Amino acid sequence: MTDGADIKANAPEWSVSELSAALRRTVEDAYGHVRVRGEISGYRGPHSSGHAYFCLKDTGARLDAVIWKGTFQRLRLKPEEGLEVVATGKLTTYPGKSGYQIVVEALEFAGAGAIMAMLEERKRRLAAEGLFDPARKQELPFLPRVVGVVTSPTGAVIRDILHRVADRFPLRVVVWPVRVQGETSAAEVAAAIRGFNALPEGGAIPRPDVIVVARGGGALEDLLGFSDEAVVRAAADSFIPLVSAVGHETDVTLIDFAADVRAPTPTAAAEMVVPVRAELIATVEDLGARLVAAPLRLLDRRRAEFRSLSRLLPQAETLLAVPRQRLDLAGERLPRALKANAAAHRLRLVAARARLSPDALRVRLSRCDERVGALEGRMRRAFQVATERRAARIGTLGQLLKVLSYKEVLGRGYALVRDASGHAVRRAAEVTEGAALSLEFADGRVEVQAGAPDGTLPRVAPRPAARRPRKVEGPTLFDP
Repeated sequence: MTDGADIKANAPEWSVSELSAALRRTVEDAYGHVRVRGEISGYRGPHSSGHAYFCLKDTGARLDAVIWKGTFQRLRLKPEEGLEVVATGKLTTYPGKSGYQIVVEALEFAGAGAIMAMLEERKRRLAAEGLFDPARKQELPFLPRVVGVVTSPTGAVIRDILHRVADRFPLRVVVWPVRVQGETSAAEVAAAIRGFNALPEGGAIPRPDVIVVARGGGALEDLLGFSDEAVVRAAADSFIPLVSAVGHETDVTLIDFAADVRAPTPTAAAEMVVPVRAELIATVEDLGARLVAAPLRLLDRRRAEFRSLSRLLPQAETLLAVPRQRLDLAGERLPRALKANAAAHRLRLVAARARLSPDALRVRLSRCDERVGALEGRMRRAFQVATERRAARIGTLGQLLKVLSYKEVLGRGYALVRDASGHAVRRAAEVTEGAALSLEFADGRVEVQAGAPDGTLPRVAPRPAARRPRKVEGPTLFDP
């Protein structure tokens, strides 16, 4: 028997890095480039580094996939979640997590069914955003001055459109040349639509009144550029009315749903945007003739109606018969009415004359004299009573004035002292030496001068007050 220790000693020893590198060489040498069909899963857009990471899966397994930044920018078909594709690339391993992956170099649809599934999913997503809402649609101008066409400048489509426009109504056509097939087709078409909308009014390049996006028929893969999300969004955001004329009548692209009008063919698009000049001229001439004839027919109709109505009107004799009869009757009643009116006024005059006779006026005058006499007596009595009341009140006020007058106080032996300005002096402290004073007694005034203590006129010392004198404000009984 072989000892377990001998087995371990005979087996070569690998480091993790050496084993990973060996497995990588084995996988890359054995498979090299492969084509793998599967459904894209876990795709969330390119990484911040520019690389794209996702998985390819089917019902039984899944395979990690990576697209490097440089390859991703060159891909004609960009990865989308749920899209079934055939990926071409190199199978390799990723030592960082002991797994294997495919480095994708090219992507293509896995048949027409995959393309239709992708378009249906994209259509559903864009419709949910409201890009296909009928409320966003614009009406085409009746007679545009400039038509903008987004198409290939070398194909038969532009020749058909120009020929059809020249036949119907020659006007200016501005062509924005683009590739209608290939990797850059979608970006060029979207840029052309936005470029037409960005043109200023009155610029060197005329701004079109309507845009036609046109391409001839082709396979489903050839028309994918017109179903690109960038093209659909540019068509939905266009301020200029846009007509989609991509492929034949049976071909359907997503720009058809975002455009304002879908035309079955490019030729039909030219017929939609441009009317027939000869038909317009004929229509205008017909309308002009109708405009001239209509007033004449209206005048004839109104004249006939007037004649019909005039026959229904009554004759003048019939209209005036009743008023004439009423006038005759009034004329017959007028003399009698004048006499009756004069008699009535005569009676009123007689009645008034009776009221204005001398005897009646004397009676009324005597009555007025009696009323005046009565009013005069009442007035005299009232005046006498009022006079007595006023006299009694004046006497009472006179007695009150006499009692309250300061002269009554002077009659009891007091004197009123005034200074030179005539103001009453109430305290001795207010008198200065040599001041001129006036002493008023009950029977007259005496002018004196306040002398010094050693002068010829002795100064009388004031008596001490028993209490502090009360301050008097305003006029007093001693004021004149």
